[in-house]
Amino acid sequence: MTGNAPSSDWRDQGVRIVHGSDLDTNTPQTPGMSRAAAINFARVGAQKLWAGTVTIHPDAKTGAHHHGSLESVIYVVKGKARMRWGERLQYVAEAGPGDFIYVPPYVPHQEINASADEPLECVLVRSDQEPVVVNLDIEPVETPEEVFWVDDIHPHPER
Repeated sequence: MTGNAPSSDWRDQGVRIVHGSDLDTNTPQTPGMSRAAAINFARVGAQKLWAGTVTIHPDAKTGAHHHGSLESVIYVVKGKARMRWGERLQYVAEAGPGDFIYVPPYVPHQEINASADEPLECVLVRSDQEPVVVNLDIEPVETPEEVFWVDDIHPHPER
């Protein structure tokens, strides 16, 4: 036994590797994107999180949706993500490779591939096993307001 961990068969109950070629697409989908599960209870016994991939084709966008009480983190691997969010998708921000996107519970949002030539590839992590995807019928505003992360260590980019 190590530290406070219970005695266990670490060989069969320890680290798990899920190869990219073994992802499970049998997960709730939103029009305009393809989700695939890598880490969940069924695959590896995860208790408190879900992780997988999201791919959005060039110049495509998802339908508006939210994930109920779940928190989501999106890590952009390849491409340019344009996120819209709000009751009428009235806010917008962009992220590129190496950037993280945080989506709080119940926030209506839409992922857009801002590139016309390459797919947007992301890693997605959620705070629970529940496969909550609530697809919404939202009439988006025509011109969303661009939002920047501004705080003591992130100055406004136009200043």
